[in-house]
Amino acid sequence: MSTDSSDHAVLPKAQTADIDRLLSLHWTLPPETSYKERPMPRPKNSIFDPQLFKPEATSDETRAFNKGIIVQFSQVSNWWEVGAQTVRDARARGEGPFPAVPKSEKARTLLIDGKGGHKVPLRVIAPDHPRGVYVHVHGGGWVLGAADLQDAMLERIGRNTGLACVSVEYRLAPEHPYPAGPDDCEAAALWVVENSKSEFGSDLLTIGGESAGAHLSVVTLLRLRDRHGFTGFKAANLVFGAYDLSMTPSQKAFGEQRLVLRTIDIIKFSEAYLANVDAKEWRDPDISPLYAHLTGMPPALFTIGTCDALLDDSLFMYTRWIAAGNQGELAIYPGGAHGFTAFPFALAYAANERMDAFLARAGREDVPLVNGASSLASGAGSPALQIALQQDHRSESF
Repeated sequence: MSTDSSDHAVLPKAQTADIDRLLSLHWTLPPETSYKERPMPRPKNSIFDPQLFKPEATSDETRAFNKGIIVQFSQVSNWWEVGAQTVRDARARGEGPFPAVPKSEKARTLLIDGKGGHKVPLRVIAPDHPRGVYVHVHGGGWVLGAADLQDAMLERIGRNTGLACVSVEYRLAPEHPYPAGPDDCEAAALWVVENSKSEFGSDLLTIGGESAGAHLSVVTLLRLRDRHGFTGFKAANLVFGAYDLSMTPSQKAFGEQRLVLRTIDIIKFSEAYLANVDAKEWRDPDISPLYAHLTGMPPALFTIGTCDALLDDSLFMYTRWIAAGNQGELAIYPGGAHGFTAFPFALAYAANERMDAFLARAGREDVPLVNGASSLASGAGSPALQIALQQDHRSESF
């Protein structure tokens, strides 16, 4: 290779001729074809429909529901001011904005061994002949909630999916900060892995939860993969989860509107849960699974509303999930607030029907677990789903 007087490298003429030939082949249009007529490559599928995020996409019913929620939550005291146990007791009595949940006559409780000799209660609600198991992790910001506060939901899931529901009564902050909760969930999942066949007659395993429960579900999947070499779960039902405890943009920007979960609520929940962890460690994958290596995860359904402070968490985690080679489906519900699936209105019915259909497909080889891109969930003909409020994508979209 020679150089010219300006010291820039000069290729031999033979090589420059080859490069010129390749460039001419690349840029030469077919005869009688203009540049504008040349077909341009397009991505296989659009990732998000921008219409879902516009105010006009929110139905009148959902808009009215949100206004009512703001009024109800404006009368609720902050748990960090009155005490976490006070709020837990009130919820157990059916007081407050969330619907009261009757206890199921089908429920039974198992006690299993946890870490350090701690006993972990598991609330089991199962059909007569379950085809598999759904490990459920309840929400509540790692501070509130309980395994027996969603019996009706677990009965519905068992009835519609054929899965035995095993809800984990994990320890709560601030009395039991990190890693107590994840340790209990890990112990529960391991017990199910080892005993599902003898206890329920099936080794088909699924997992999921809402809010903090979705977060703990992902942490549990990662722990089972990394600590125990197990990647046998067939589906993950992840509902408005928090996956970055260092705070995503939507968490920071949400502000003070009392639409169930505010920015200050997220901060206070995280501070209680991570009381013994330096803030510099809050992006550790065991704390913020958004930053984990996500290979080997099961197919997942991510459910999120556009008026949820945790919107970015699902958008970001869904993208990383499928970028890691996993199957993923994203259900976006216009106007949906945090926790909206717990209330009786059309948007919740649509979301719950879609989640049940997703879990019902787990382990079946005759139907795909996640839906094809830009199609509605199965059951789209029902009144709730005719609203066309969601969009989904498979990993093949990328």
